[in-house]
Amino acid sequence: MWGCGTWLVWLLMLSSAWLGPALGGEEEDGEVVEEEETLSDELREEDGILVLHEHNFARALSEHRLLLVKFYAPWCGHCQQLAPAFARAATTLRNESSPVRLGKVDATVQAALANEFGITSYPTLKLFCDGNRTHPLAYTGRMDAEGIVHWMRRRAGPSATLLQDTDTAAAFVGSQDLVVVGFFKDLGSEAAQVFYEVASEVVDMLFGVAEAAELFQEYGLSADTICLFKKFDEARTDFPVDLERGLDVAELTQLLRVHSLELVMEFTNETSNQIFGAKIPHHMLLFLNKSSSAQLALRDGFRAAAGAFRGKVLFVVVDVTGYGADVLPFFGLTPTDAPTLRLVKMENNRKYRMDQDTFSGTAIHTFIQAVLDGKVKPHLLSAEPPEDWDTRPVKVLVGKTFEQVAFDETKNVFVKFYAPWCSHCQAMAAAWEELGERYKDHGDIVIAELDATANELENITINGFPTLHYFPAGPGRKMVEYKSTRDVETFSKFLENGGTLPEEPPAVPKTPENSTGREEPSPLGTAETRDEL
Repeated sequence: MWGCGTWLVWLLMLSSAWLGPALGGEEEDGEVVEEEETLSDELREEDGILVLHEHNFARALSEHRLLLVKFYAPWCGHCQQLAPAFARAATTLRNESSPVRLGKVDATVQAALANEFGITSYPTLKLFCDGNRTHPLAYTGRMDAEGIVHWMRRRAGPSATLLQDTDTAAAFVGSQDLVVVGFFKDLGSEAAQVFYEVASEVVDMLFGVAEAAELFQEYGLSADTICLFKKFDEARTDFPVDLERGLDVAELTQLLRVHSLELVMEFTNETSNQIFGAKIPHHMLLFLNKSSSAQLALRDGFRAAAGAFRGKVLFVVVDVTGYGADVLPFFGLTPTDAPTLRLVKMENNRKYRMDQDTFSGTAIHTFIQAVLDGKVKPHLLSAEPPEDWDTRPVKVLVGKTFEQVAFDETKNVFVKFYAPWCSHCQAMAAAWEELGERYKDHGDIVIAELDATANELENITINGFPTLHYFPAGPGRKMVEYKSTRDVETFSKFLENGGTLPEEPPAVPKTPENSTGREEPSPLGTAETRDEL
């Protein structure tokens, strides 16, 4: 979403009903049932999937040229959600007589394999090619049956279609809304091989290659060039191959991602993956009500500003009465605020508000450039403080009150940054309340909490929930991150010892700009969630 992706950071704010299962359900390992060790190298199947362990893994690699292996944990909710899709993909590929086979490893039982392949989260998918055990490829496709099949088909077959004459080339170019064709004088060249590698990875685009001289002439080319043909915007974009530098996989992939998008995107269920998959560092958002013709007319000025920032800023229209309605709380907006403009810096989710005096292309261009030049301060969300915020044992902070409390030079302030939907936060809530009761009469110690989904701070970025920071008394605006056990007694030892634990070396004070979270990923800082080991 705006801010994780990888997908979809700010959309994770949609609802607690979605966020709960997606981000908060796997904090406990649960019980793992030990399987009886199998000493045979026999290959057994379940739902068309090879059941792999340390005794038959080598045999599976030797018998299957392409083996996609899922490393999972039985208790992992994300693994359980993936299981039926993985089985469907296995069946589809088998029915196609594909050389691809799918296998699975219970990483909680097969610890040796999990360690060998560096499995640190669940589920993890790795592709083993031609029996190579030392350099498996990370799976980069969608986590659904169609995505797995599509990704594996591209891996198993030619990644790009050879175009041999003008008729086949014309048919290929017109076959879809967007296709990529690499024109190379020599298909064995290093640049052509890089192109094939990109084509293998970018499975949501159709790739072709051309070597024939008549095709160079037909498309007005004299040197090796990558051409992006599309049935929207400018219709064709050329990327000439630099003779000295050649092609770079990451650079070409990013160019194709950026230029495959429409100049102005509308945020919908169908386009969300494209929007965040492009990894463009800033998003400029026009929130409008599509039922209003006057507001729809504002898109002209919005589009007029877009061309100058292609690759740096992605322009997105959000319908406040349609699919985009659910993301409004993330921006502190309601439908009545439309039309309005926001720019989001993806690396830290800082939001910038443009004054709404004009929606002209010139005004939008000027505003964006000022943000990029660091001349505009971010617009920070803040809830209103409860009337009794400072009379409770645990002080309830909001954006507006944080500075005066946390950096009070006469107080030692211990703050919990949390998300209401976070199961880890919920689990430690009672301990935090008890801690507040214990220190409510200590004049120099303050126990506080701040809902980091509704309040933003200029120099502190929270990337995981809960995050605990200690702000010691005195000058210098010091901050120490608490990383130890979350129980009342350990919290108390930490406080009584001035922000360190007696049995541990002193914590290193950090500046607010360098703060990070640790537990549940924030929906404002990640695009994909997996269950950590």
